[in-house]
Amino acid sequence: MGAYRADDDYDYLFKVVLIGDSGVGKTNLLSRFTKNEFSLETKSTIGVEFATRSIHVDDKIVKAQIWDTAGQERYRAITSAYYRGAVGALVVYDVTRHITFENVERWLKELRDHTDANIVIMLVGNKADLRHLRAVSTDDAKVFAEREKTFFMETSALESLNVDNSFTEVLTQIYNVVSRKTLEIGDDPAALPKGQTINVGGPDDVSAVKKVGCCSA
Repeated sequence: MGAYRADDDYDYLFKVVLIGDSGVGKTNLLSRFTKNEFSLETKSTIGVEFATRSIHVDDKIVKAQIWDTAGQERYRAITSAYYRGAVGALVVYDVTRHITFENVERWLKELRDHTDANIVIMLVGNKADLRHLRAVSTDDAKVFAEREKTFFMETSALESLNVDNSFTEVLTQIYNVVSRKTLEIGDDPAALPKGQTINVGGPDDVSAVKKVGCCSA
């Protein structure tokens, strides 16, 4: 595998947010992906924390900065700062608690209200190891994901099932979007990794680009 490159040596930096109800396993998904750790003790995340991990996509090093927040309503004041600059999101529910799946619609709306139209979204059904307690069928989730035009995967942070796959897929898709934008606009690629809207003129043009992007489905 060769020597690791220094931690701050990367080609792209992508901000990815984890959202979903409290207790669906967001923090364990994050710690499994970034540190390969899992904790059976459930403690609520207070406020916001993030962790990073770098992966290879093509011949590039993509560094993910993954943000994790409490799903509880009382921490909702952080939303706009939390979402700012995010180019990917994992919307997580618990396959054993149907209400957490029903609430995905609300999380998606909030996400889309606060982010760029090109954001890559993965619907994640976590706790898939609890087969005997399942309350949300894989088929129902697939249908929902197709309707919402999101990617979909079932994971188990406990068994380490699909955790790497779900994050890697999101990061690869973001990389594809960014690469396409670079080709189309021929802009300075160094400006892209931070997840900002590409500036093709003054500030007014950027908001125009965003408006067009969000409304021309």
